[in-house]
Amino acid sequence: MDRFYNPQADGYCGDEDNGQTSAWYVFSALGFYPVAPGTTQYAFGAPLFKKATIHFENGNTLVINAPDNDATHFYVDKIQINGYDYTKNYCEHSDLLEGGTVNVIMSTTPNRTRGIEESDLPYSFSTDQNNKLK
Repeated sequence: MDRFYNPQADGYCGDEDNGQTSAWYVFSALGFYPVAPGTTQYAFGAPLFKKATIHFENGNTLVINAPDNDATHFYVDKIQINGYDYTKNYCEHSDLLEGGTVNVIMSTTPNRTRGIEESDLPYSFSTDQNNKLK
């Protein structure tokens, strides 16, 4: 995000005909991204901001807090949603639309124990037994 997006003449990479590059940047800056098109899941990443607020059309508000986020704290140590620890590496679209608060605790080192259970992983076409090529 820092290398390919900047306010210089060549600071915007790729072909922007359909808005995909912009959408990728906005989602990634918020700390989640619809990594598997056609699903309702968003994979978590590290937010770019210390705080972002999204106001939805349904009147709900989602606040994403990452107060320790800086150049040295770029690993996600823990995620809390509405005050509860959240181990999954993804969230559902419907959960985001409910609004609430997502606290992202950032660290200088990776947390190798968070999000490692099978149930913590987002959907992957390559592991979906119903979609295996024969």
